[in-house]
Amino acid sequence: MDTDRDEEKPLHIVMFPWLAFGHMIPYLELSKLIAQKGHQVSYVSTPRNIQRLPKLPPHISPLIKFVSLPMPKVDNLPENAEATTDVSYDVVQHLKNAHDKLEQPLTHFLKSCKPDWIFHDFTHFWLAPMASKLGVKSVFFSIFTPPLIGFMGPVSVLKGDDPGRTKPEDFTVAPPWIPFQTTVAYRYFEIMKIADMVSGNGSGFSDVYRAGCCLQNCDTILIRGCIEFEPEWFQVIQNIHNKPVLPAGQLPTTVFNENDTWWWMKEWLDKQLSGSVVYVAFGSEAKPSQEEVTKIALGLEKSKLPFFWVLRVQRGSTDKDVLELPEGFEERTKGMGVVCTDWAPQMKIMGHEAVGGFLTHAGWTSVVEAIQNEKPLVLLTFLADQGINARVLEEKKMGYSVPRDEEDGSFTSESVADSVRLVMVEEEGEVYRENIKEMKDLFVNARRQDRYVDDLLKHLRCVLKH
Repeated sequence: MDTDRDEEKPLHIVMFPWLAFGHMIPYLELSKLIAQKGHQVSYVSTPRNIQRLPKLPPHISPLIKFVSLPMPKVDNLPENAEATTDVSYDVVQHLKNAHDKLEQPLTHFLKSCKPDWIFHDFTHFWLAPMASKLGVKSVFFSIFTPPLIGFMGPVSVLKGDDPGRTKPEDFTVAPPWIPFQTTVAYRYFEIMKIADMVSGNGSGFSDVYRAGCCLQNCDTILIRGCIEFEPEWFQVIQNIHNKPVLPAGQLPTTVFNENDTWWWMKEWLDKQLSGSVVYVAFGSEAKPSQEEVTKIALGLEKSKLPFFWVLRVQRGSTDKDVLELPEGFEERTKGMGVVCTDWAPQMKIMGHEAVGGFLTHAGWTSVVEAIQNEKPLVLLTFLADQGINARVLEEKKMGYSVPRDEEDGSFTSESVADSVRLVMVEEEGEVYRENIKEMKDLFVNARRQDRYVDDLLKHLRCVLKH
């Protein structure tokens, strides 16, 4: 284990991520890197989420303490629902309500353990003022990438004091505070799918208002990303928020749960030609509509490429819309493809040499895992930050988006087949295959990741001294 170069007393840092695995996992990865330097981390979440996190490597487990705060009961939230993966999209607002109710138990915990710092997520608009009263410094740790934080703009716009954006179309163009040419913006259908993010939802506060408060009240902004990959976006954030902005690195996933099902997956993949299989998965949050699933299925069939598709047919047991594959699809594609409706070890699948491309929702953790394994990307966005992520990847020719209707986001099975074939086998797609390999060092360079953590710890110490 590295010891922090500074021989002072180790820091005690509390991690408090939002209740989505796309947030909890990067928070855990950063916790591991900080613990490796000899610091104490208290990772706070709810009991079922802590049980579902990957196991810690034995050499750092004594330095990371999991703190379970029982999930508060709120109306309309199903029993045992503790993460976004447990509920349908329209119920996520009630999950935010429940998470807000953790303010009191978290305050009690902070009073009792007196940490040096707390790292919090975009939903916790109430946290920094509370921590400040207790003498605890706060870091807003955004797992959303620098382009998204830059694109969303200054606090005055986020909190609605400055009516810089009043209609969906305002999100489809680069805003005035970005001083360079860029295609990074939402497409009309993308912003319409997440209009509640901006206009408010049943939790009482819109996501952008919550994020605005976090950016306004925290002591330091920490963002998953690399300055070397997107220096101009870090500069935009620095300009509009005027407080310390640090990179956390890409935080590539370092462990995967050992899983009994891997053996049959490996057996199937071992029989396929190198680089021939398209891996299809849309993360723990995105759930395509029934019509989209049908188009994706028929598109995979038309592509004539072997496929491995991880398909979540429902979000939690109370989700009434259970997805189905088209009639006869499984019989027709027998031997050519696999549809897995259970959890699957993504890092192991992507690490297999048979996989030659990845049809993805462009969630950033999945993007980083693909780049780690040099798998070119076919993009099909659904929610949240995915549209912005897709623009960045298109701009840098690291991913190709399935062509879609601008108004409603619809696409055809032919466009799925053509896009997958373009990125994986056509000559025209060579640029995507090459660029992914070239970008690997930027994303998963252990020395740079280590330097970012050292610089972060130095900054945290420095602030405490002053």
